[in-house]
Amino acid sequence: MRKLTVSLATLGLAALGIAIPATAHAGPGCNANWNSHGRDGNVRAWDGTDCGGELLGVTPGNDPEWGDGSGPFQGSDVNRASSVMNSGFVGGKDVVAFYWLSNYNDTSYGCLLPSEKYVDDLSRNHYTNNVNMNNSIESHAWVTSGACAPGSFIS
Repeated sequence: MRKLTVSLATLGLAALGIAIPATAHAGPGCNANWNSHGRDGNVRAWDGTDCGGELLGVTPGNDPEWGDGSGPFQGSDVNRASSVMNSGFVGGKDVVAFYWLSNYNDTSYGCLLPSEKYVDDLSRNHYTNNVNMNNSIESHAWVTSGACAPGSFIS
């Protein structure tokens, strides 16, 4: 009986070891993009998952309205991002806050730490108002981690 229990426990741990990497796997597209740019001071967004599809914008600055005619994100870029990257410089305002509404409306946002690097599929994340982040970003700003509420960090 003891051998059976040990065997089942070992089998369970082995299955868990196989399952964890599969769910924590980072996309090869975002990895390749990170490796080609590294920490260059920018935020990036793509309309596809895994940092694929159309590159919507790249900037070291803020953008209060992704759907207007000025700034790094313009026109049809609004509400299209499915993956994002924080390759900003570490220190100071090094967190990117992505907002559900324009003009950095802080009633609903999600924060990406520099240590997280990127989110390869925004559909796994929600704003602070619990709205899904995929295809719904209206603005972004560089902030300090202290500007982000507990539970607002995305990955």
